[in-house]
Amino acid sequence: MAEAFLKSSPSLKPAALPRASPSFRLRSCSLNSVRLRRVFDIFDRNGDGVITADELCEALDRLGLGADPSDLRSLVASFLQPGQSGLNFDAFHSLHRELGDAIFGDNDGGEEEEEDDMMEAFRVFDEDGDGYISAKELQTVLGKLGLVEGRSIDRVYEMIGSVDRNRDGRVDYFEFKNMMKSVPVQIS
Repeated sequence: MAEAFLKSSPSLKPAALPRASPSFRLRSCSLNSVRLRRVFDIFDRNGDGVITADELCEALDRLGLGADPSDLRSLVASFLQPGQSGLNFDAFHSLHRELGDAIFGDNDGGEEEEEDDMMEAFRVFDEDGDGYISAKELQTVLGKLGLVEGRSIDRVYEMIGSVDRNRDGRVDYFEFKNMMKSVPVQIS
């Protein structure tokens, strides 16, 4: 089902993206759970614990990865449990895994690739490539994701201050990495 969806959604094919992101497939199980849970919570706009096809379509559109809504509804429906109107975290995880297998093939990379995944995630926030995440960069990315935290620069400074160990007002790669590895995630 995922392969058929990818064929009908050219904007989601790796060749159609500026470059295929190897971090789509998150190789470290613990890091995968943390990141995927964060993505799930962001996509679950109303906080009800499920992602509907409409919420997923809206999130993909905001990220510039628009998909055909009817194809997306069909894909989501194939992962729904009986009686559910949207994907719970476990179903979302299954969808993510199947899409990853369809795009990149079945690959269980090791811990050595975790560093590459982490750097890829850091670069999403470090928009100017200077090796630091500034308050403005964080605010921009949060805004692109439609998150309320991105609306207030004071809240953004507070977020940076909570992980900025050397108190230089920005987040370097090691602070980012430490934050990503230390955040507890509740899995449903």
